[in-house]
Amino acid sequence: MGQNKDLTSSEKSKIVRYLAEGCSSLKIAKLLKRDHRTIKCFIQNSQQGRKKRVEKPRCKITAHELRKVKRAAAKMPLATSLAIFQSCNITGVPKSTRCAILRDMAKVRKAERRPPLNKTHKLKRQDWAKKYLKTDFSKVLWTDEMRVSLDGPDGWARGWIGKGQRAPVRLRRQQGGGGVLVWAGIIKDELVGPFRVEDGVKLNSQSYCQFLEDTFFKQWYRKKSASFKKNMIFMQDNAPSHASKYSTAWLARKGIKEEKLMTWPPCSPDLNPIENLWSIIKCEIYKEGKQYTSLNSVWEAVVAAARNVDGEQIKTLTESMDGRLLSVLAKKGGYIGR
Repeated sequence: MGQNKDLTSSEKSKIVRYLAEGCSSLKIAKLLKRDHRTIKCFIQNSQQGRKKRVEKPRCKITAHELRKVKRAAAKMPLATSLAIFQSCNITGVPKSTRCAILRDMAKVRKAERRPPLNKTHKLKRQDWAKKYLKTDFSKVLWTDEMRVSLDGPDGWARGWIGKGQRAPVRLRRQQGGGGVLVWAGIIKDELVGPFRVEDGVKLNSQSYCQFLEDTFFKQWYRKKSASFKKNMIFMQDNAPSHASKYSTAWLARKGIKEEKLMTWPPCSPDLNPIENLWSIIKCEIYKEGKQYTSLNSVWEAVVAAARNVDGEQIKTLTESMDGRLLSVLAKKGGYIGR
């Protein structure tokens, strides 16, 4: 029984009719499926309606204190509003006011998740950047896998809700309801795939090579000219199924070996431009908090989203590699913005 909503004109008419028939306020509440207190209040006061909220003046802080808060917010990322104000020795400010002040100079964000980089990782990233600094990246095929779930990544179902509107209901499923593993590649301005890994298949060295044989090699690579195959450089990350001796030897038998197989530095998803393609696709398939009811439906959404990515977008990603390499060297092997 709801207490928050005002009575409608129809409900008010029914209350008057029920009262004329001799019904008690408790019985009327049950008949209308409304809170008893709401019915009783209407009976006592025919001018039913909620009191308007009285806006209280906000607690103000000085310009000097505002500058202190701004500096503290910059020094304490992900801190609560209370912690930020306490570090500035500003007390007595309610939470609503603290958040309103911080909203003008900051925004709530999640911490970025990245693999840890140690000194060895940074040195290898620098060595990799120096090695490929003069490479023609239009000839590099950038590949990677992505897993998509029915519900999307945590925190993606967020957005503005109009005043007076209720947030839409989302299904809650354990482990996101399962997911689909997708493989794709990009080269110059062309998208290779996406190809779907068969449900239930765990990619080890053998299944990874078989997957490449059935999809990449048979459906795309074999159609290319001999000159293209001679110049193409194949990139893959250091996942165990990719970097194993079995996979390396299998690719070598396919002619992808030595300089044609790009070495990859550890902990470097920020250097692979296809990661940006995955972000574009995920933003499209999960926009407005969309959920899916089957693995086939989410796969179809991935295919449709990939089809809408034009060659210019892909070219922008592949042509960004020179800048990424220079950024790695400038940051001495540290992470770069994707």
